[in-house]
Amino acid sequence: MVATGERTLSQQELNRALLARQLLLDRGRMPLPAALERVGGLQAQYAPAMYIGLWSRVEGFTRADLTGALERREVVQATLLRATIHLVSAGDYWPSAVAIHQARLDWCLRVSRGIAAPELARSVRELRAALANGPLRRTDIDNIVGAGYRTAATLSLDLVRVPPSGTWERRRADLFATAEDWLGEPPPEVTQDYGVDLLVRRYLGGFGPATRAEIADWAGLPVSTVTAALARIELRRFRGEDGAELVDLPDAPLPDGDTPVPVRFLPVWDATLLVHARRARILPEEYRPLIFNTKMPHSVNTFLVDGAVAGTWRYSDGRITMTEFHPLPKSVWRQLDDEAEGLAALHA
Repeated sequence: MVATGERTLSQQELNRALLARQLLLDRGRMPLPAALERVGGLQAQYAPAMYIGLWSRVEGFTRADLTGALERREVVQATLLRATIHLVSAGDYWPSAVAIHQARLDWCLRVSRGIAAPELARSVRELRAALANGPLRRTDIDNIVGAGYRTAATLSLDLVRVPPSGTWERRRADLFATAEDWLGEPPPEVTQDYGVDLLVRRYLGGFGPATRAEIADWAGLPVSTVTAALARIELRRFRGEDGAELVDLPDAPLPDGDTPVPVRFLPVWDATLLVHARRARILPEEYRPLIFNTKMPHSVNTFLVDGAVAGTWRYSDGRITMTEFHPLPKSVWRQLDDEAEGLAALHA
């Protein structure tokens, strides 16, 4: 169902909407699982990035908060959307995994060469049997299925990364368990439609208003699959300045475009800077090559001023060093320095 009222949203209104939903206007005061559900999960290819991302979004966050939540199995790391590592709440894991399982495996088989179906089936059986005895390191998996079949075999199963690997203290996320062993079997109500519907809601709640194509790009699903889910969800509808139809959840935040924005620090690969969120212009296009390019495959850390990337940062020798992309007023530098003290303390 779609509620009428196709108001045109300015780029500035979309910027503020995304910042509010990503807890970057005001830090959230909520448990970590709820925060992750609010922002649609966090990318976690580089372990410290998820800690920094949560520090910028959750009031009073400490490194121990996330490490403890991982150990208590309240949140979990796994290869999910777009076949990349994401940190999600335990409650969101199974719906997300079920929704994208086939699309993720289809992608793997398209980009892989020399994968034979009978050999892959044998590898999956052997890997499942070995994992029944407990978590395995990546090297153990390679010994069982061979490096050439590792990706296809692990994506054929639903695996999670087990702490302490993949934490700030032990950053290499190379210890795996089956999701069934770590989190329990998926609830019976979690069908593919259920999972896709939840992913669409998570995207709109964390990044909307958005087009169907933007949702599909983030989730790694066909636009047709997203369109079917939108038909099952109550929506409101807007237009972008380019005339594109934007869909949204009925009660999601939509601040005024002139809402003041605090300075914020973002880690590498923060999802607000990726292509699916381009419409909000958090990353000005002239700066995109400075953040993402082939010479920097892991991107770089950035800071936001007035809701847009204004420079980069790094931690060294106990302090945060910043490099601006354009001249900034002294008042902004004072705000950045204050925020940087907290970020340095997180690293210490």
